[in-house]
Amino acid sequence: MKILVLNAGSSSHKAALFDFDQGQKPLWRAQLDWTHTAGAVELKAQTADGRSHQDTLTTEDKTVGLRWLINTLVEGPVKTLATLSEIQAIGHRVVHGGREYQASTRISPAVKATIRQLFPLAPAHNPANLQGIEAMEAILGEVPQVAVFDTAFHAQMPAAASTFPGPYEWVEQGIQRYGFHGTSHRYVAQRAAELMGRELTDLKLITCHLGNGCSLAAVRAGVSVDTTMGFTPLDGLMMGSRSGSVDPGILIHLMRHDHYTADDLDTLLNKQSGIKGISGISNDLRQVLEAADSGNDQAQLAIDMFIHVLRRHIGAMLGNLGGLDALVFTAGIGENSADLWRAACAGWEFLGLHLDPDKLQRHTADRDIAATKSKIRVLVIHTQEEWAIAQDCVQILAD
Repeated sequence: MKILVLNAGSSSHKAALFDFDQGQKPLWRAQLDWTHTAGAVELKAQTADGRSHQDTLTTEDKTVGLRWLINTLVEGPVKTLATLSEIQAIGHRVVHGGREYQASTRISPAVKATIRQLFPLAPAHNPANLQGIEAMEAILGEVPQVAVFDTAFHAQMPAAASTFPGPYEWVEQGIQRYGFHGTSHRYVAQRAAELMGRELTDLKLITCHLGNGCSLAAVRAGVSVDTTMGFTPLDGLMMGSRSGSVDPGILIHLMRHDHYTADDLDTLLNKQSGIKGISGISNDLRQVLEAADSGNDQAQLAIDMFIHVLRRHIGAMLGNLGGLDALVFTAGIGENSADLWRAACAGWEFLGLHLDPDKLQRHTADRDIAATKSKIRVLVIHTQEEWAIAQDCVQILAD
C-alpha cells in the first residue's frame, strides 16, 4: 500500500511517499521552500535509492507549487511511480483538532469545515493545512485523505491538567490546554518502549520535542497526562522565536503603556521573542551557540535561559508523573545537541540519572545515552512523524 504524507506549512511543504511492503523508509521525499526567492519556490527531492533533484519555479500559487512537487513522483530524475494512481491514500498533519477531533480521521466536508473553524486557534498552521488538503483534492481527485491532528495525543489529559484557572466560562467556550506536537510525542513514546524492551503501559516518560518549536509531554502508561503547550503552540518552553510562558501582566502593561494592539502582541510573542529575541542573532540555536563561544553575552544568556526553562518544566513533569523511567530527546535540537543533553540532565543525579560521557555524540541510530548505572534511561530518538501519519492512514482505511 502506497501512502503519500503531506505536511503543509505557510512557508514550506514537506512530503514523503511510503510503501508498506518496503517498511518505514520513504521511497521519495520532497520539500518546497517559499522563503528564499521572491515570487518563486524552491524544490528539493530525493529517493531511497540515492537520486536527487533541485529546481526553482516562478510562482506564488501554493497549489501550482504542490502540483509541480507531486509530478516529480512520475517524471524527471526522481521518478518513483509509473502513475499517480498508485497512491492509495494521503495523510495530512493538521495542527489543531479542537475538542471535535481527538483521533485521526478520514477527511470529509465536515472535517474541513471544523479545521476552518479552528483557524483562530492555530492561525499560522490550520489555514496552511487546509490549503494542502484542498490542493491534493485538486491534484489527485478522489484519493482518500486522512487528517492526523497534533492535538489528538493530548486529548485524554485529566481536567486538572487541561483546564486554565480563569472563569469557568472558559471551559464552556473551549478555552483549554490542547497541547501540540502530539504525533511526535506519541511516536517517540512508543519507540522508547521498543528500545527499552518494555510495554509502554508500564512506563513513565518525559518526551522532549525540541526544535524551533518546543514542547514536553508527561506520558504515563502510553497516555499524555500533561504537556507544556496550551491553548495555542505559544505556551510553555522558550522556543526559537516564540516566548513560551510569560506573565500575562506584561501584556496588559504593554497594551496600557505602549499601546500595543493584539496584532502587535502576536508578532512580538511569536516572531520576535525566545532565543531570537534574547540573543538578537537568530532563532537557530547553532548560530547562537557559536556566538556564545565567541563571547557574545546576549547569546550566552539566551542559551542559559533556554536550559533553565527546560529544566524547570522537566521538574514540573516529574511531579505529575510520580516517577520517571526515561527522559526522551527528539526533533532538530533534541536529536543533535550533545551540549543540550549535558545541560538538561545536569543536576538530576539525586534521582539516579547519569549520562555516559562516551555516548554524547550525534548518531544516525536511536540510542540510550545514559550510563549503565543510571536508574533513569536517557534516549535520543529520531522522530518519525511522517511514518506515524502513514500508519494512521492504513489503520483508518482498514476500519
